[in-house]
Amino acid sequence: MRRKYTMIFLMVSLIWSNQVTNAKDLSTVLDLKQSIAIALKRSAFVHSAKEEVRGAEFKKKVALSEFFPKLKTGYNYTHLNEPPHSTAPRFGPVPQRVITFGPSDTYVWTVTMEQPLFTGWSLITNYQLAKLGVDIAKIKEQSSKLDLILQVKEAYYSILKAEKILNVAIQAEKQVEEHVKVARAFYEVGITPKNDLLEAEVELAKVKQDLIRAENGLNIAKSKFNVILRRDINEPVVLVDILDYIPFTLSLDDCIQKAYKQRPEMKEVELKIEQARKQVKLSKSQFYPNFSLIFNYERQGDRYDVRGSDFKDAESWKVIAAMEWTFWEWGKTYYSVNESKVRLIQAEDALIQTRDAVTLEVKETYLNLKEAEKNIFVAQTAIDEAEENFRMNKERYKEQEATTTEVMDAQTLLTQAQTNYYNALSDYNIARARLERAMGLEG
Repeated sequence: MRRKYTMIFLMVSLIWSNQVTNAKDLSTVLDLKQSIAIALKRSAFVHSAKEEVRGAEFKKKVALSEFFPKLKTGYNYTHLNEPPHSTAPRFGPVPQRVITFGPSDTYVWTVTMEQPLFTGWSLITNYQLAKLGVDIAKIKEQSSKLDLILQVKEAYYSILKAEKILNVAIQAEKQVEEHVKVARAFYEVGITPKNDLLEAEVELAKVKQDLIRAENGLNIAKSKFNVILRRDINEPVVLVDILDYIPFTLSLDDCIQKAYKQRPEMKEVELKIEQARKQVKLSKSQFYPNFSLIFNYERQGDRYDVRGSDFKDAESWKVIAAMEWTFWEWGKTYYSVNESKVRLIQAEDALIQTRDAVTLEVKETYLNLKEAEKNIFVAQTAIDEAEENFRMNKERYKEQEATTTEVMDAQTLLTQAQTNYYNALSDYNIARARLERAMGLEG
């Protein structure tokens, strides 16, 4: 009875251990969504873009601070070689007198507050420019995320393709090995000549080399994937297989219109046009005078504690309404305004160029998608035909109605057809990812 319970315990332990192991294995399997999330979290490029947003936010706060009064203080000490004085003239018997009206040592502490009242709209314009800078930084961050998402998708589909190509190479090796066995058996009983066997063995060596290249290609694809996700370059990669054909239903015009609305680069150029307009306004602010209100508080004395002296009270204050206007600089402001207008024209031209580039990119990626879609169906048909051709030649060889050359040619055609199919399937999915990026979509 004890032995029976021991066996039951061991079986339960083994099952539980296998379940835990399988759970650990499943936890390492990544799907596309998880891969993108890891890449976005770890990417130094995206992190730098986020820091750019933070920097722009700080710059906006700097511009906002210019609206408020500025406070400053100062402390200075002055020593004269002799006290300020004057000499009274001598009248008759009255002796000449020296009148002192200040100390030789003076200590002064000042506090000044200055509040800008009107600056030709330069303060509000600078603040608006800073806000636009924040918006542009956020759009650049979005663009960097879209670029990274595309890189992850390309690397993901490249691994799936490499795995399929590796499976094709493994299958080809098995098929050729089976043929070599048949050819060797025929040779040993004298049915076929030795060169028939040698030809099969040469083909086996070739497919083994193809298998090595396929394994290497898969390892390289996994390494690239790990680098993009900032994982250890040798970390195992197990992905959910989503290499499939999903029809794309949008028309080319729909894709172009979506790109005009969603593409970050389009939004960025539009904001830069607005920036250029604000820059023209900022340049024009130099035509106007500046008005400010200044409050000054001062303490002074003949000692460091500024408690006054025999000649002057310790403290004083004053309020100043100031106007400053630089009204002539030999056309400097005029030329500055015109330069800003040129930058505005260039920004508007950049929008046209960006729009044309986006249109071309969307059309190119759309046509590549359609090309890959057609290749999928052509390659699929070719696989069916190649499989049937290979099966027939194998049977004919067994009946000695076909040569090794014909069998190997059929096997090569089958391998090529399968490879073409998986290439087309991968090209389709990557082209779709690129089209989504061209439209400004995460997918």
